[in-house]
Amino acid sequence: MNDQIKHKMQHNLKRAITSVKWIIFAILVGIIVGLCGTAFYFGMSLVTVVRTQNPWLIFFLPIGGLAIVALYHMLHDEKDTGTNLVLSAIHSDDELPFRMAPLIFISTLITHLLGGSAGREGAALQMGGSLGNTLGKLFHFDEKDKHVMIMCGMSAAFSALFGTPMAAAIFPMEVVSVGVMYYAALVPCVISSLIAHGIAYSFGVSNEMFLITDIPAFSVGNSVRISILAVLCALVSILFCVALHESEHLYKKFFQNPYLRVFVGGCIVLFLTLLVGNQNYNGTGINIIAQCIDGSVRPEAFLLKIIFTACTLGAGYKGGEIVPSFFIGAAFGCLFGLAFGFSPTLCTAVGMTAVFCGVTNCPISSLLISFELFGYDGMPYFLLSVALSYMLSGYFGLYRSQKIIYSKYKTNYINKSTL
Repeated sequence: MNDQIKHKMQHNLKRAITSVKWIIFAILVGIIVGLCGTAFYFGMSLVTVVRTQNPWLIFFLPIGGLAIVALYHMLHDEKDTGTNLVLSAIHSDDELPFRMAPLIFISTLITHLLGGSAGREGAALQMGGSLGNTLGKLFHFDEKDKHVMIMCGMSAAFSALFGTPMAAAIFPMEVVSVGVMYYAALVPCVISSLIAHGIAYSFGVSNEMFLITDIPAFSVGNSVRISILAVLCALVSILFCVALHESEHLYKKFFQNPYLRVFVGGCIVLFLTLLVGNQNYNGTGINIIAQCIDGSVRPEAFLLKIIFTACTLGAGYKGGEIVPSFFIGAAFGCLFGLAFGFSPTLCTAVGMTAVFCGVTNCPISSLLISFELFGYDGMPYFLLSVALSYMLSGYFGLYRSQKIIYSKYKTNYINKSTL
């Protein structure tokens, strides 16, 4: 009996030490990545203002692409796969180098300064994951603990940059393996997310929040309307994923040299920009999302954003896919609301979260981000649309390294990569 008590005491002590360790390192990651994420936020804000005030910078996009490829070549990271590498480092123990953080930081700023169509959260996930992994190496963590550090870094960077600490804490645990949550990382991710959010807020980084008015009562008729929108958003999310993957494939097929590939891609985006006649589809497009919330959108906006983003990222420019998915969902949702005379503001919000869920396969994070961006008044609409989009988007996804562990339709273990 004494041996059993002693064994239990040793076990409890070990768990307590482990808990304290993760609290300390989660705070450390939150501080370091939070500061880097805040610097990235202000850098993004600066280059966006400069580009908006100097629209002629778009003519230098092909040159900027050459600079990005040269930068990755100089640091011997030509085969960088972006966020896919971060995800595979968690479930496949792939090497996640420190140089990914400064590379994605600088190259994303170049992309946005010169008018590439991309997001910022994907870059934040890469930067945060790289920094978290580096800290894990520095303190000689084993492989499993380094995985938790990567997720901590992803949570901190996402939270600092986008101001959604709840979704940021859950997203890294949910996105790696669909159907399996890495709950061992829950406390570290929550702490690092909250610390990073607090640091960003103290420096004046404002939360992204959109005011939704005119939310109709949840009824059978309205739920059917939102369900139709959710089904269509699932199809739009598939279209976006296919466009991204196919554009990359086509670029590599016809332009095997990365310098030529990125230069041609920059020329294509430049030509499209001149053809459209404005720069509404360059950069992140946050301003267009705000217009959609107000009930104003061009019918072709969601399709043009898909084309612009696929042409930019497929060619080798750097950035994220998440904010473009918000733009696409917002534009399509607003269009649906205007066409059917059903609260364009609500449909914009539902479209954003439904498309985000469809491309990431993360229903819990999608629901949380809808609450943080739009409040809780539209909860039943968000809940219904996220569930339907998750189910009907199939096994498509932004990240090829994402694993679908369990089927979306049966309780079957399938363990397959996204399409």
